[in-house]
Amino acid sequence: MAGTAGDITIFHNPACGTSRNVLAAIRAAGKEPKVVEYLKTGWTAGQLKDLFKKMGVTPRQALRVRGTPAEDLGLTKPSASDDAILKAMTEHPALVERPIVVSPKGAALCRPAEKVEALL
Repeated sequence: MAGTAGDITIFHNPACGTSRNVLAAIRAAGKEPKVVEYLKTGWTAGQLKDLFKKMGVTPRQALRVRGTPAEDLGLTKPSASDDAILKAMTEHPALVERPIVVSPKGAALCRPAEKVEALL
C-alpha cells in the first residue's frame, strides 16, 4: 500500500542524477513523497538548522562545492563559520548538498543513493 505524501519528503534537484535515483527508489518502495524542488523554493535558516540537526551534520558538512559558488564566496576556507555558510545557503540554495530525505525513520543526505534505504 502506498504511503501518503506526508510520510516522506525529498529535497530534490531534478537535474541531479543521484536525486532522480533516490526519488525513483522511494517510489519503487511504494511511497509517494512530498517533493520539494529547493532550487525553486529556496531555504530558510530555520529550516536548514532543523534539517541539519535531524541529520546530525554541520552546515560545512552539508555544503556542496562542485558546481556552486562556494569557493568564490570563501566558504571552503577553514575560517568560514557555520553561520556564514548557513547564510550563504539561504542566498544560494544550490550550496546545499542533495538530495536530503526526511521520513519517520529520520533524515539523511542520500549520497550515495543507497542511503535512502534506511529511511524507507
